Amino acid sequence: MKIWIPALAIVLGCASAASAAVPASLTTLRAIHTLTNTQARQGLQVAFEATVTYCDKFGVDLFVQDGNEAIYVEVKPNSGLVPGDRVLVRGKTRGSFGTDVVSADVILLHHSATPTPIAATFAQLIRSEFDCKLVTVHATLRSADQVTMDNHPSTYLRLRMDGGPVDATILGGHAGELKELLDAQVEVTGVVSGIFDSKMQLTGILLEVFDISGLKVIKRASIGPDALPVTPMDRVLSAYYDRDLTHRVRVMGTITYYQPGSAIVLQEGSRSLWISTHAGDPMRIGDVAEATGFPDAHYSYLALTDGESRDTQIYKPITPQRSTWRELATWNNGEPSGHQNDLVSIEGQLLTVVREASQDEFVVLSNGKLFTAIYRHPPMDERPPPIKQVPPGARIRITGICMAVQANFIGSGQEEVPFNILLRSFDDIAVVASPSPLSVHNLIRVVALLLLAMFGLGARSWFIERRVRRQTASLAYIEQRRGRILEDINGARPLAEIVEQITELVSFKLNGAPCWCQIADGAQLGNCPPKLTGLRIVQSQIPSRSGQPLGTVSAAFDPLTKPNTNESEALAMAAALAALAIETRHLYSDLIHRSEFDLLTDIPNRFFLEKHLDALIDEARQNASVFGLIYIDLDEFKQINDLHGHQAGDLFLQEAALRMKRQLRSCDMLARLGGDEFAVLVPQVHNRAGAEEIAQRLAESFNEPFAVEGEFIKGSASVGVALYPEDATSKDSLLSAADAAMYKEKHANSED
Repeated sequence: MKIWIPALAIVLGCASAASAAVPASLTTLRAIHTLTNTQARQGLQVAFEATVTYCDKFGVDLFVQDGNEAIYVEVKPNSGLVPGDRVLVRGKTRGSFGTDVVSADVILLHHSATPTPIAATFAQLIRSEFDCKLVTVHATLRSADQVTMDNHPSTYLRLRMDGGPVDATILGGHAGELKELLDAQVEVTGVVSGIFDSKMQLTGILLEVFDISGLKVIKRASIGPDALPVTPMDRVLSAYYDRDLTHRVRVMGTITYYQPGSAIVLQEGSRSLWISTHAGDPMRIGDVAEATGFPDAHYSYLALTDGESRDTQIYKPITPQRSTWRELATWNNGEPSGHQNDLVSIEGQLLTVVREASQDEFVVLSNGKLFTAIYRHPPMDERPPPIKQVPPGARIRITGICMAVQANFIGSGQEEVPFNILLRSFDDIAVVASPSPLSVHNLIRVVALLLLAMFGLGARSWFIERRVRRQTASLAYIEQRRGRILEDINGARPLAEIVEQITELVSFKLNGAPCWCQIADGAQLGNCPPKLTGLRIVQSQIPSRSGQPLGTVSAAFDPLTKPNTNESEALAMAAALAALAIETRHLYSDLIHRSEFDLLTDIPNRFFLEKHLDALIDEARQNASVFGLIYIDLDEFKQINDLHGHQAGDLFLQEAALRMKRQLRSCDMLARLGGDEFAVLVPQVHNRAGAEEIAQRLAESFNEPFAVEGEFIKGSASVGVALYPEDATSKDSLLSAADAAMYKEKHANSED
C-alpha cells in the first residue's frame, strides 16, 4: 500500500498542474488557440474582443479576427453584425476541427476597418495555414448556382485555383448575374472555412463571402458558355486536361474490410480510412496492414486512391463499436461525430432480404428507422455463396463497416445522414431473437390465407369457366391484375384505390359492364351509372367474419340480356377481394392503435409520446419556438393497489387519466409512460409560467376524492415541468429534466 501512495500523489499533482495551466477565463484568441481539443471540449469560459470578418445574416455563423488570430463563433440567428464591427464575445469553447466558440452574447463596441486580407495559395489553404482568416485568392470560376441555406438564398461557387478546387458561398442570390462570368479569372475575398466529414476531418476548402463585393473580375473568358461550339458526345473527352501533383502517402492500421480488386478499410483507434485498390492479393481481416495511395475526398470523406497494401501478418483485431441508429446517422453541428468507415455493430429487426446481381441486401428496422446491410458478391469468376436464411421479423445483430449513403456536410444545417452497413461475410449477421409468431406480419399473413381460402372456394367454378371461355392473353391479363391487387392489399396502397381496381377488374371480366362497390357506412366507389332505372342490377354482398356484411358489389346490365353464371362468379370474386382488402385494413389499423395507445386508459403510450416529442423538437428547431413537457407521478399509488386491490387501482388510473384530460387544451397530449407515471406535451406555450399554470391544474384535479367500487379514495400527484430549449434540447434530456423537476416537487411535498 505504501508503494502506491507516492505514485498517487504524482498523478494528483499532474492533474492539478494540468488544470491550473488552463485559465478560468480566456481573454485573447492566442490563448484560446493554445488549447488542445480535449481542453476545448470542457467548455471553458471566454471573453475577448475581435473584429467581424464574416457574419451570416440569417444563420449562426460568425468569423472574427484579431491581428493574426481568427476563430469561428456560433451565434444566435439575426445578430445584425457586418464585417468591420468590433465586438466583445462571451461564451464557451468547443472542440471541433480547431477550437470553436459557442457564444452566450456578442456585444457591438464600435465599427472599424476590416483586417487586410491575406493573399493565399491553394497549398496554404489545404494545409489549414489560414483557417478562419480573411484571405484573397485568384481562381477560375467553374460554376455559380443558387442554393437555399436556412430558408434564405445563397450563391454557391466552384472555383479552380492553381493546385486544386475551392468552393465559395456568397450571401444572397447572385447566380443569374454570375452565370455570364463562367471561366473568368476572378479574385475572391472571404473567410477560410472548410468542408468536413462527420469526424470533422477536412475534405475540402470553402470560402465564406459576405456579399457580392467580395468577388472581382480580373479577366473575362475569351468565349462565353453559350457561344461554345457543340461537341459530339463521343468526342467530349477530347477537351479533358489535368495536371495532378498530389504526393503518395503511407498509412498503417488494422484491416476491418477487404473486397479484392475494389477496396480495403484500415482502422486505428477512432480513425478509419477507405482505400480504393485494384489488388487482389489475399488479406486477412484483423491483421495490421500498411498501405500507400493518393489522398482524395471520396464522397466528402477522406480516402486513398490507387492504393497498394501489404499484410504484416500481425493479428490485432478491432472490436466492433456497439451503436444505435441515431449514433450512426447523426452529424452534430461543428463537433466530431459519426462513424464513417468504422467497424460497428447494431441490432434491429429484419424486414426483408433481396438478392441482386452484384450484392445481397438485408433491410433492417432499428429504433423505428431503416438501414440496409449489404454483402457484395465476390469477383465474377467466383460464385456467390448461398444467401443467408434469416426469417423476417427476427432480431439480428449486424457487424460491418458504416458507409454514409449521402455525405454533404457543407453548412451547419444537416443533422442526420442515411447509412448502409457493409458486411465482410454472412458471419457478420447473428440472430439475437427469433421472430414472434404473434407479429403483425404473421397475423396479416394468417388472415390473408384464411380470406384467400374463402375466396378460392367461392370463385373456383368461376376460374374453371374462365379458363374455358377466355383466350390465353385475356387470362394472363386478368391474373396479372388480380395478383397486383393482392400485392396492394398487403402493401400500403389506399383502400379506395384497391376497391376501384377490383371494380375495374370485374367490369373487364363482364365485357365492360358498369361495376361499383358500396362500402357499409362508407363511400360508393367504381363506375355507377347516373340512372339505374331500366337496367338489370346484379349484386353480391361482401362477407365478413363477424356476420355483418361489409357492403355490396354491384353490376348493371342491359335488361334484354339474360343472367349467366359468369356474372355471379365475377361479383363473388370481387366480393371476396373487397372483403380481404377491408378486413386487412381494419386489422392493420387495430394493431397500429394497440401499438400506440395504452390499453387501460386509451391514451397515447410512451412510444407514441416519444415519436411526437421528436417531431415537436424538430419543429421547434425550425421555428425557434418553445414548448413544455410536464411529468406526472401519482403519489402513494402502490398503497391503493395494496389496500383496495389491482382492479380498484386500474379504475383509479382510468379516472385519473380522464380528470387530467379535462384540464388540457385540444392541442395538448396526455400519455401514460407506464405504471403510475404520465406525461403531457404542451406545444403552445410562450414561457415557463404558461406550462406551470397547466401543471398546477393537473395537480389540483386530484383534490376531489375518487369514487371507486363504492369507496372514496384520496389521491394526489407530483408534477414537474421542463421547457424546450431552456432546460434541454433532446428527447432523452428533456424527459430527464421533467422527471427531475417532478421528483424535486415530490421530495418537497414529502418534507411538508
